[in-house]
Amino acid sequence: MTTDGLFIARGEKDLYMLPKMANRHGMIAGATGTGKTVSLQVLAENFSRIGVPVFLADVKGDLAGVSRPGEPTPKLQERINLLKLADFAFSGSPVTFWDVFGEQGHPVRTTVSDMGPLLFSRLLNLNDVQSGVLSLVFRVADDNGLLLLDFKDLRTMVQYAGEHADEFETEYGRVSTASIGAIQRGLLALEEQGGDRLFGEPSLNLDDLMQTDERGWGLINILVADKLMLTPMLYATFLLWLLAELFEKLPEVGDQDKPKLVFFFDEAHLLFTDAPQALLQKIEQVVRLIRSKGVGIYFISQNPLDIPDITLTQLGNRIQHALRAFTPRDQKAVRAAAETFRQNPKINVETAILELRVGEGLVSFLDEKGQPGVVERAFILPPMSRIGPISSEERQQIIRQSLVYGHYERTIDRDSAYEMLKARADKAAQQQEQEQAFRQQTFEIPVPRPQTSYPQAPRRPVGRPRDTLLEAMAKSAARSVGSQFGRQILRGVLGSILGGARR
Repeated sequence: MTTDGLFIARGEKDLYMLPKMANRHGMIAGATGTGKTVSLQVLAENFSRIGVPVFLADVKGDLAGVSRPGEPTPKLQERINLLKLADFAFSGSPVTFWDVFGEQGHPVRTTVSDMGPLLFSRLLNLNDVQSGVLSLVFRVADDNGLLLLDFKDLRTMVQYAGEHADEFETEYGRVSTASIGAIQRGLLALEEQGGDRLFGEPSLNLDDLMQTDERGWGLINILVADKLMLTPMLYATFLLWLLAELFEKLPEVGDQDKPKLVFFFDEAHLLFTDAPQALLQKIEQVVRLIRSKGVGIYFISQNPLDIPDITLTQLGNRIQHALRAFTPRDQKAVRAAAETFRQNPKINVETAILELRVGEGLVSFLDEKGQPGVVERAFILPPMSRIGPISSEERQQIIRQSLVYGHYERTIDRDSAYEMLKARADKAAQQQEQEQAFRQQTFEIPVPRPQTSYPQAPRRPVGRPRDTLLEAMAKSAARSVGSQFGRQILRGVLGSILGGARR
């Protein structure tokens, strides 16, 4: 870095990104194999060196090398010589690994309540009616002081709402049995994919993402996402939740000399594909306003058309790698990408996009006035850190040396909706057993026959023995009282379990 900013690329001139404009967001786009991952790595390590923490997802498993100094391979040395980088030096950056599954990084969790019904509806791919029922479930839980923390809390609460649908209809609206079934099936499928591990405590503390090391370098937080990507909707929803949490909890700071955090959203098309309009509006709001919280968002995508126009207009810093134009949609994407740049009379942008070599890009950064710079054709600098994965031993060493090691590895299971509803059901069952025993002891003890000195009549071979008039009257009264009392007790006890009185 120089006083001009972050040195990112070199073409006919050197191209710098201004740190004070980095929270204006950005985009890295290009076809597979054109250099997007290396560009992301270069940006991340440059932000780290000026003390800006970074969050990024490693969807292919090849970004962990940012934690280790690079190595002078022949290909890398060729690029260094081509760009005439005389003072180039290899070095790694401070890294913390996170993993929803807790296998290759610190477990990262949130609570069901923090995720909320809107994102859960997106996660479970619910329609509008089913989303309304899920919102009702959350509302019932809140009104009854039932904490929704982990996955079993939500499953139990959905079941409880379905069983008490008649009770909730007047106050909250109709609870559709079909919608309850759809939600339960969605939760079951998510659990089978391992999504239940995302929910629980201790939940992620955002302050742990915004740390610097003893040198003042920003921490690069890497979400291990190669396995998470097998469930694309879970991946996209988790990152969107994290953005929403940053937006909600960080204070307004206005424009600063550099961002408080830079957030890279890889495979950005997953965020927008088939998203309902309400969610798209939320995303647009977060992207537009979160820069005032000091957070810069950078979307990484193969095709600029994957990002809606209303969001694309917010992305001022851009690196466009090569695109392929094999189909009409590809050709449309090339034209769209070319038209979004501030034109350079020396470059035919639409043609250049098809001719760019690996590691080469069309680059435009915001100037001091916040205006897009004239697009330049340039090579992205090689990263100073290692390109590619690291060994399991190196990863474990980094995890054990982390300041948060041991905190997120221990799970906490507080009394919440599952435990509370289970306690109610157990208490109701116990009370029912006690009432049944009381009725048997009080009303159903047989009346003994009086002893006589004369021989008793022989037993009737078939049917019940006849009762005396006194016995018949006593038993009739006992059955009447016991039946009425029993119905009242059962209705009172089971009403809290099976949906209220049925008259």
